[in-house]
Amino acid sequence: MMSVTLPSPDNDWLASLDEPALHEALRAHVEAAWRVALEVHPSLPRPKVWLDMRGKGAGQAHFARGGLRFNPVLLRENRQAFMDDVVPHEMAHWVVFHLEGPPARPHGHEWRTVMQKLYGLPPRTTHRFDVTRASPAPYRYRCGCDTEHRFSARRHARAQRGTAYHCRYCRQCLRYVAKFDVTQ
Repeated sequence: MMSVTLPSPDNDWLASLDEPALHEALRAHVEAAWRVALEVHPSLPRPKVWLDMRGKGAGQAHFARGGLRFNPVLLRENRQAFMDDVVPHEMAHWVVFHLEGPPARPHGHEWRTVMQKLYGLPPRTTHRFDVTRASPAPYRYRCGCDTEHRFSARRHARAQRGTAYHCRYCRQCLRYVAKFDVTQ
C-alpha cells in the first residue's frame, strides 16, 4: 500500500464558502479520498455522506447506513482540519471495514496502516476542536478537587432527578453550581 497524496483544498477558498458550498466541498473531498482508496481496494463501495452528527464527535463511519457522517457545526468552525484530517480518518475506517470486516479494532493496526501508508497521515484518533457550540453543556458542576464539569441539559436533568455523578479524579460527588452562557 503506497501513500497517495490527497489534495488539500486551499484555506482561503474554504474560508470563502457559504454553508451549502462548504457541504458540497466536503462531499467532493470525500469523493477524492474514496478515489485514492480505490487504488488499493478497487471494489470499495462509494460511501454516502450525511452532515447530521451532533455533539462532540467530528465524524463517524456508519456501516449500517452505508456511509460517513459529519458534524456540520465542527466542519464550519474547522474547515481545513476537516478536509485534511477528519475526512481521511473516517475514510480509513470505511476502507478497513470493507477490507477486514467488523472484527477489526476501530483504531487498531489496520486503521493506523491505512492512515500512514494510504493517506500519508499520522494516525491520530481524536480531534482537538472547540466543541462549545457543537455540544453546548451550559450546566456547571464542581467536585472536591474544584474541577469544573460541564453538563448538557439531558445530563443535568438526570442529576436533578437523583442520578449521582462523580469526578473521575477525586471520586467525589459533583454538585451543581450554576448555568453558564455558552454563547459568549
